Amino acid sequence: MKVLSVTSELYPLVKTGGLADVAGALPLALKAHEIEVKTLVPGYPAVMRVIGKAEERLHLPDVFGAEVRVLEVEHEGLDLLVLDAPALFDRTGGPYLDQNGADYGDNWKRFALLSKIGAEIAAGAIEGWQPDLVHAHDWQAALTPLYMRHSAAAGMPSVITIHNMAFQGQFSSELFAQLSLPGPAYMESLEYYGRVSYLKGGLTSASAITTVSPSYAEEILTPEFGMGLEGVIASRVGDLYGIVNGIDASVWNPASDPLLVENYTAASLRKRAANRTAVANHFGLDDDDGPIFCVVSRLTWQKGMDLLAEAIDDIVAAGGKLAVLGTGDAALEAAMRAAAGRHNRRVGVIIGYDEQLSHLMQGGADAILVPSRFEPCGLTQLYALRYGCVPVVARTGGLADTVIDANEAALGARAATGVQFSPITADGLRQGLRRAIRLYGDAKLWTQIQKQGMKSDVSWGKSAERYAELYQRLVQKGH
Repeated sequence: MKVLSVTSELYPLVKTGGLADVAGALPLALKAHEIEVKTLVPGYPAVMRVIGKAEERLHLPDVFGAEVRVLEVEHEGLDLLVLDAPALFDRTGGPYLDQNGADYGDNWKRFALLSKIGAEIAAGAIEGWQPDLVHAHDWQAALTPLYMRHSAAAGMPSVITIHNMAFQGQFSSELFAQLSLPGPAYMESLEYYGRVSYLKGGLTSASAITTVSPSYAEEILTPEFGMGLEGVIASRVGDLYGIVNGIDASVWNPASDPLLVENYTAASLRKRAANRTAVANHFGLDDDDGPIFCVVSRLTWQKGMDLLAEAIDDIVAAGGKLAVLGTGDAALEAAMRAAAGRHNRRVGVIIGYDEQLSHLMQGGADAILVPSRFEPCGLTQLYALRYGCVPVVARTGGLADTVIDANEAALGARAATGVQFSPITADGLRQGLRRAIRLYGDAKLWTQIQKQGMKSDVSWGKSAERYAELYQRLVQKGH
């Protein structure tokens, strides 16, 4: 089977979050199911720098006023179709934001173009290769199924994956006239409280909708998590599937990870100590017996970082330490820095993102905090399980699906892999922290939890199988 994946980011070329990890790992995992995936990704500077000599497969002189080439190249096992449109993607900022952190004013056009070209490829624009199915990711690619519906690819099945319902690609309705779609498509597929929603366009047009965990698939049917689109989701509930994400177990493997000070396995957990010392030194923390909690996260309200800011003093009062790596809201960055100022050698904060350091933190910290108010899947806790870094997570979405709470029954059955807390408030987090610190005080029990987490199957194996089954069903139905 041939599949076209359409995504706005892709590890290892360009990454702002978990979407890139999924878009990069799933095609590799699907090879075991004889599914050939080509991934269409924008030609940002970071992408163009590394693709080298690529073959031009498509040239269109004017799409939305931009000259477009599609280049084909293989990179680290991934078959890529690079959307080379310098007028829209050759920029010095990030994929979505300029150097000042503001949305590019023409994001509507940039990602309409990505979707439009995806639909053209689906319709056979590239000589000698046409997919059997198209898989679009998030709002940036969500118009692809809608463009397909109004093109020669109208009969081809498509899947859209919601990685985070909070990001919907909303723009002024005045822009609809420039999207090269027939008039009825506005009310049928795109209209959202007087505006245009790209995500809604995908949700109403794709053959199937997937989310990145079973619990999140249920949560988005409610007003709290549906973000205004719960009615659209409810109307498609028969086509909704929750498939938990996996991680690339070759990249995230404590036994061979070159970014660790010392490699280890579940059978040689004592070797983690060298990484723990390295984390303490990097963040200027006391290297004593108190547990090191870590955070690798965007510093935002969604991620519950304001709840953490309220609980930091409690961590220190209980003898713990905290290492924070992240960037986000200015007020939360300031709150983290202030906590580090209050608690010299007990709280360390690095504002920014550092892939190498994130690996070291997973391999050296005792526990990782993920207090998200909502979390479609979350990859951080999956990395943590793999590395014996005990996750302390809010009971929501994919966090609840992937971490087995260390309650009495789970501990008795030797099944516990972490700590869940609820309600998702500062007091709920404090309670979770108290439980984690108590468990840490029993070295034998803590080691049991670490080893059980490391046994968890967090690879793409099962998830890729579910996607392969879904693709097969859709192709056979001939949507």
